[in-house]
Amino acid sequence: MASYTKVPAKNKQGYKYVCVIEGPSDPITGKRKQISRRGVTQKEALKRAEAALEKLLNQAEADKNKKPLTFEEVANDWHATFSKRKIKPATKKKRLDDINLLLRFFSNVMINKITHKMYQDMLNKLDDDEYALNTMKGLHVTANMIFKYAIKHKLREDNPCKDAVIPERIPTVAEIESNPIEEKYLERSELTEFLGAVFTHGLPLDLERFYLLAFSGMRPGELCALKVNDFNFETNEVRISKTLYSEKKNMKEYEVVPPKTIGSIRVVTIDESVMVLIKALMDRRNTIMSLNKKIDPAFHDEGFIFCRDNGYPYITSVVQDRMRRILKKTGIKKKATPHVLRHTHVSMLAEAEIDLKTVMQRVGHEDPNTTLKIYTHVTNKMKKNADEKIRIHFADILSFKFNNQISESA
Repeated sequence: MASYTKVPAKNKQGYKYVCVIEGPSDPITGKRKQISRRGVTQKEALKRAEAALEKLLNQAEADKNKKPLTFEEVANDWHATFSKRKIKPATKKKRLDDINLLLRFFSNVMINKITHKMYQDMLNKLDDDEYALNTMKGLHVTANMIFKYAIKHKLREDNPCKDAVIPERIPTVAEIESNPIEEKYLERSELTEFLGAVFTHGLPLDLERFYLLAFSGMRPGELCALKVNDFNFETNEVRISKTLYSEKKNMKEYEVVPPKTIGSIRVVTIDESVMVLIKALMDRRNTIMSLNKKIDPAFHDEGFIFCRDNGYPYITSVVQDRMRRILKKTGIKKKATPHVLRHTHVSMLAEAEIDLKTVMQRVGHEDPNTTLKIYTHVTNKMKKNADEKIRIHFADILSFKFNNQISESA
């Protein structure tokens, strides 16, 4: 049944009619839906409202008869749309990796047939297979976005991810007491041993590469992306404004992209001795590259500091391989990666009593939880050392006072 109301309008008669009729209920929420259209006359308004209703009913019928889509089809559609956003290649690949893991469970399952229990069973199975907690959390984020995409396009009514529980293993007493935060950075003695091994056993570029990582706190990808004009030798500063990414780990197939966050764009002061190393490297590089440009017409002239003889930059996996090689020459038992040197820099700053805000700015705010844990751990250890030093230094006074108390109580 139609209802009509008059509304003011800028026409000859000064008003129009609004016709309201009942439409089909929303298929997702089940809520009542009304359709309203305007017209100069009641008949015209009704005709427009009925035309809109017919279009809506035809669309509903088409949706009803449409072939159901599998999870894989919807996930691929979502990822194609997601990839159009301004996201880093690594993020795009991470979401694709998540999809491939989800496809192990839901590949050919119709998107509207996946239940909350099926989704929870998947999480439980991943936990049984000892997948890392961070892997499952990332997977959950991706799945949640896919199912929201499906709901938006009316491919299903609910989100099976809602209220799902990501299993978390309770750490053992041994794990708690082993203080795993110490595994995330090198102690001063370990750093000394590592850099000593670099000096003795390092291959070309290793000395400059690992000293710069340890004394700047930059990420390995940021190191690989450094160019000549990023260094200011008058002020002993380096500008960090980009990172190097290579999905296929191929020398020629790389991208230079913005760093992880806006806070990662920064200028860092470097110790003069390290800058002397870089300046010497740059001078050698200029001589060699000038010759190579003349010899090789395909020379890649993009100004990278850490590059091959053909000008192409070294990728992060090379830095990791070099570090693994050096570690074998040491007695260090930690599973150290180039990223550990970034955390080591945080510990060095904490030991130097640099305030936390400055530390966060210097390293570009990545992983604040880890940074805070390392900073707190080192400063707490310093406090314990300070207490011990006080006890040793004032042992005679403390002992005298203690002896007096004993004699008085006697």
